[in-house]
Amino acid sequence: MKKNTPSSENVVWHHAAVTKKRREQLNGHRAVNLWFTGLSGSGKSTLAHAVEERLYELGCRTFVFDGDNVRHGLCGDLSFSLEDRHENIRRIGEMVNLFLQAGVIALTAFISPMRRDRQMLREIVGEGEFVEIYCRCPLEVCEERDVKGMYKKARAGEIANYTGISSPYEEPVKPSLVLDSGSLPLGECVEMVIRFLRERKVIGQD
Repeated sequence: MKKNTPSSENVVWHHAAVTKKRREQLNGHRAVNLWFTGLSGSGKSTLAHAVEERLYELGCRTFVFDGDNVRHGLCGDLSFSLEDRHENIRRIGEMVNLFLQAGVIALTAFISPMRRDRQMLREIVGEGEFVEIYCRCPLEVCEERDVKGMYKKARAGEIANYTGISSPYEEPVKPSLVLDSGSLPLGECVEMVIRFLRERKVIGQD
């Protein structure tokens, strides 16, 4: 787990008596970050919430960070430039890290288009707790699913810096899990994630 150096030397890290390990033991599962990345329309948010529902049924402590929701509060002051996207991801990483210390399984649904930003997350959260899940979906399928009409606006030049159209998306090189969300049913994708978590001993068996 990486800790950024605070701007003031008078800020000292406080070590809690109730540790992450003790919270995990109480919860009955490990705390990890399931980071869903992919183009807009690839099914990240839908999948994250469906996985959370499944984990909830299994008695797990969870929380979903959704890209749009976060930009209504914590990151409401940021634009969609590459610099502000980097800061958006950094803030989320630090928030997720706090949830992991609380023993929670944190699910995050963000386009997070740049590899350097996802590498930064690994350093903030920790390699063992960061689970990169690539929702692989062809651009044409994402555009067909464009319920918000954002791709259409981006194609028309009404939206700048739109990932996949006027801004790049760098596919993960070695993701923890790849889900072909453009073709696989939602339920199958959910069970693939649950199976992965059981194999990694994040959650228990049936």
